[in-house]
Amino acid sequence: MTGRFVFDLPWNEIWQGFWFSIPFLGILSVHEFGHYFLCRFHKIKASLPYFIPFWLGSFSIGTMGAFIRIRTMPKTRKQFFDVGVAGPLAGFVVALVVLTYGFTHLPAREDIFRIHPEYKRYGLSYEKYVYTAKFIQEEDSLGFVAAQAQGIVPKTDDKGVASKFIARPEVYKEIMEGNFSLGNNLLLHFFRNYVAESPDMVPNPYEFMHYPLLFAGYLALFFTALNLLPIGQLDGGHILYGLIGYENHRRVSPVLFVVYIFYAGLGVVQPNGAVSFIGSELEIFVGIPLYLLYLYLVFDKMTDNLRDTLLLSVGVLAAQWLVTVYFGVRGYQAWLVFGFIVGRFLGVYHPPALYEEPLDWRRKVLGWLALVVFVLCFTPEPFRFGV
Repeated sequence: MTGRFVFDLPWNEIWQGFWFSIPFLGILSVHEFGHYFLCRFHKIKASLPYFIPFWLGSFSIGTMGAFIRIRTMPKTRKQFFDVGVAGPLAGFVVALVVLTYGFTHLPAREDIFRIHPEYKRYGLSYEKYVYTAKFIQEEDSLGFVAAQAQGIVPKTDDKGVASKFIARPEVYKEIMEGNFSLGNNLLLHFFRNYVAESPDMVPNPYEFMHYPLLFAGYLALFFTALNLLPIGQLDGGHILYGLIGYENHRRVSPVLFVVYIFYAGLGVVQPNGAVSFIGSELEIFVGIPLYLLYLYLVFDKMTDNLRDTLLLSVGVLAAQWLVTVYFGVRGYQAWLVFGFIVGRFLGVYHPPALYEEPLDWRRKVLGWLALVVFVLCFTPEPFRFGV
């Protein structure tokens, strides 16, 4: 008896995936090769780009980014600056091309019904209904089998026919928190209002991921802003170091890092003293010591002694609590994760160059332009979960 193995690939889905993966990986590649070619220009030994694969279940962008390994330290401020600025600006230019094409080739608004047939019953006013609790509680949007699998109790009519579904509170909360949308920044605001044929054609932030070119461009802006944070040895740190020199950078970079952590942690300590820390709700006697430990760890390598670290940590926590109580301002706690990486591993300070000569005026203009790009790309709350 013989058999034949049939390898049936979902080619349609794979083809659609290419519309996201090729532009996104292309932007990352251009970014890293910008660094690489400037290393070669300055005769700095560096590796070709490495890509970091990363898969996280059904929702994943497939990578944690890319990097090159610089094997010899740049010797001058000019070299630090050139290597740092080349990557973000090169990737940014390609991201603009991708976003321009994506926003000028948007499908008709009705295309959302191909992606979400369940929205069609509401017509083009679907946004008023589908991102609400009522939609999940009352509408058959999940399908009977999927609803039962998630523990949703069917609502039956007088003949016992299941027509709609009502989620148990704990299941309803889980579904609502699973909703995912993208934030906004100045550049997206410009594209939405001045590049798209009509602002009404731009997809809702909850649907951006279904538009591969827009999603790839948005992620490129996010990674560009992340790299351009003017702190430590990030690309933005190299640029700021080139612009203002070693001594000034040692004064400015820690201040910027404290401001960054301050914003990210707004709302961690709530007005009643309870702590909401990176997805966990903690009692005051557990949460506050844990959060203070986090602040101590991220500030430890930035200060000179234990006392200064503790004073800074307590001061930041107290200021965050006061701002939350009196102004109701909330930060974005996911930034705390990256802050930990910077504070503990990448470092807040920049190493000195052997030669501290100032930059010429052309590089200074380019450097301030890069910081403007950071402002345009930065999204205070880049990814939102829930409604």
